[in-house]
Amino acid sequence: METKHHSPGFLALVQDAKQRIHEIDIEEYKRMRQAGDAGQLVDIREDGEWQAAHAAGAVHLGKGIIERDVETTFPDKNTRLVLYCGGGYRSALATDNLQKMGYTNVISLDGGWRAIEASGLPLEKDHS
Repeated sequence: METKHHSPGFLALVQDAKQRIHEIDIEEYKRMRQAGDAGQLVDIREDGEWQAAHAAGAVHLGKGIIERDVETTFPDKNTRLVLYCGGGYRSALATDNLQKMGYTNVISLDGGWRAIEASGLPLEKDHS
């Protein structure tokens, strides 16, 4: 598996955001799903990443547009949203921003798509 090397400034931004957000791992997400308490999974990856494959039942709101479109897509700011990206860094930043916008039940999935893909959860491809 390819390891991404992120710039120090980006990593500092992510670490700062992670101090303010609720983050779960894939095992905790699977427990929430089993309990019927998982809320809505939101894939914030780029369009090409989404089209290649994504978690079944996820909604796509890419990192570039999520802050712009989230209030139209999820007007109830108490909706449980579980955000994922490739590995959990972009989702941490987006979770932080949604909290600043008044969303009270937003969670970042640490490990992101790589954890979902390895977890055995159902996946889909975009056929559009």
